[in-house]
Amino acid sequence: MSVVVVKIGTSTLVGPDGAFREEVLEARVADLVGLVRMGHRPVLVTSGAIALGLARLGVPRRPTALPDLQAASAVGQGVLIERYIRSFADHDTVAAQVLLTSGDLANRSTYVNARNTLQRLLDLGAVPVVNENDTTATDDITFGDNDVLASQVAMLLGASWLVLLTDRDGLYGPGEDGPVLIEHVPEGTAPEDVELASIAGSGLGRGGITSKIASASMATAAGVTTIIANGATDGIVLDVVRGEGVATRFPASTGPRSAFKLWLRYAKPVQGRISVDRGAATALADRGTSLLSVGITACDGDFHAGDAVEVTDPGGTVIGKGIVNLGADQVQRIVGLSSAQVPGIPDEVIHRDRFVLVV
Repeated sequence: MSVVVVKIGTSTLVGPDGAFREEVLEARVADLVGLVRMGHRPVLVTSGAIALGLARLGVPRRPTALPDLQAASAVGQGVLIERYIRSFADHDTVAAQVLLTSGDLANRSTYVNARNTLQRLLDLGAVPVVNENDTTATDDITFGDNDVLASQVAMLLGASWLVLLTDRDGLYGPGEDGPVLIEHVPEGTAPEDVELASIAGSGLGRGGITSKIASASMATAAGVTTIIANGATDGIVLDVVRGEGVATRFPASTGPRSAFKLWLRYAKPVQGRISVDRGAATALADRGTSLLSVGITACDGDFHAGDAVEVTDPGGTVIGKGIVNLGADQVQRIVGLSSAQVPGIPDEVIHRDRFVLVV
């Protein structure tokens, strides 16, 4: 059975008046139930809590102050999950609310706990309904938007498909007579390299073209086929999983993938930067070695042992990301020194098993 992560955006789910687009919600719930009956295991990542809350609080425009957004989320999240529970129940299906913050996925142990919970819900036949916990998330600890959250969930569960539903049929490229739908991205083409036409968004949600490209880049690198489609189209989720329907499709990359290194690359936040000389950069990139103090030329940031840092070559290009064994103050003291010159301090500033290339 394949895991299918479906994300529905605010502008698709909620109208300008702050009310549900009932036909869209019912149709997408029916699609997800249809996936269950096809033998798949769907997970819904939903936006909309803030927009629903703002309407009920009588706030006409999306505010920028964090407490206002958190208050709106606190009101809207209950409205959102209650509506999903009722709709899934009409199909004799159990919906389960799962609220996450990026901090939950940044820590390896809570990342694994989140995965275990979601997998157990799927085993029990429930449909997890996932949203960011906006009532506690801060500007420093946030996914940024639910496209990114959806890609994280897809990677976490080893999904076969990530379906990002929006208010358009997919992504559009420039054409002689105006924007043209991009239906298939050629295999081997990075999502961020696709030439796009500029189309304005609705302003209700945080997502947009940039976040969808970033999400597609993360998910396809993790082996997840990613699809961007119109969330208001009849039967769209079932169609795209069958390989049919109008949408933009990004093929999954192939090759071996380490679950730990996917987590490190995409979920663990960067707390600093370590610069290395040419020899160390080559050893890390070509020979898969650990990073030793002798190859370090500088470090920046207030990081601690166990944090993730970027590693840059002499030209400032980021070559990888790793979990450090030492804090920034210790690294500063051993820059360029050999292990013999720093007794009592671990030889490996970053072990090769805790380092991932990003080039």
